Amino acid sequence: MGRYILRRLLQMIPVFIGTTLIIFLMVYALPGDPVKALFGDKAADPATVLRLKHQFGLDKPLLEQYWTYLTNLVQGDLGTSFSQRPVTDILTDAIPVTIRLSLVAFAIEIVLGIGLGMLAGLKRGKLVDQLVLVVTLVVIAIPVFVLGYVAQSVLGNELHLIDPTVNDSNDLSQLLLPGIVLASVSLAYVSRLTRTSIAENIRADYIRTAIAKGMPKRRVVGIHLMRNSLIPVVTFLGTDLGALMGGAIVTEGIFNVQGIGNTLYRAVLQADGPLVVGLVTFLVVVYLVASLLVDLLYAVLDPRIRYV
Repeated sequence: MGRYILRRLLQMIPVFIGTTLIIFLMVYALPGDPVKALFGDKAADPATVLRLKHQFGLDKPLLEQYWTYLTNLVQGDLGTSFSQRPVTDILTDAIPVTIRLSLVAFAIEIVLGIGLGMLAGLKRGKLVDQLVLVVTLVVIAIPVFVLGYVAQSVLGNELHLIDPTVNDSNDLSQLLLPGIVLASVSLAYVSRLTRTSIAENIRADYIRTAIAKGMPKRRVVGIHLMRNSLIPVVTFLGTDLGALMGGAIVTEGIFNVQGIGNTLYRAVLQADGPLVVGLVTFLVVVYLVASLLVDLLYAVLDPRIRYV
């Protein structure tokens, strides 16, 4: 297992360099002058523009800029935003908020998604199964921003069940409604994936053998059926954890949650290249770590899987 983890960590290095290089080139190769954009409609002083370009290293070739960024990154320096604030400080403020929101959404996705999927899979072809399939299909078909505004209006403003605004992004109770919206589409996919996996495995030989031996149904379902059925679900959940953090742009914008998504959205609008690259770099790391954890969880769910 140790050799496998080391090998995976080494494989992450070229993946990380490749993805960050593409992101860096995409951000800084865009047309327009980001420094002049800082002045808005005001006329920019040429001397000031040159000074700022030199300060942020924008007067150097792109590959040289990337190399400088990479060497600074190894030392824990994500650069400085065009607002003259270190990107690390901005991340430090935004990360806890997005982590809380993502964990709320992730918990909802696991509990409701797997629960509904189990129910539908065990009752395949019955009314419950049909209802779950229809509801999840509707949720997938509705854009997140529409679902967010509807949930905010109906559950918050009309029924007063949940606070429709987020006055304090650190308050978990206020993150419940944004968490539901953020988890909605992923929850639907988890439900359908769980339902399909259970419906396939419940007819497998090892399940029939366990039942024939007189094993209690609760044990058959809870141990044998669920452990094997959750392998594809865990794969989706692992990659989706990173997607929740990166995909919170719309949700955080609707509910004014001051997390990474909202910060990234504002950085793109302001053409703040260092901040955009720094935030996306963090999300790349989250994806890579989540992918590694998913692979390690396979061995926990299925003892037949061994890594060498």
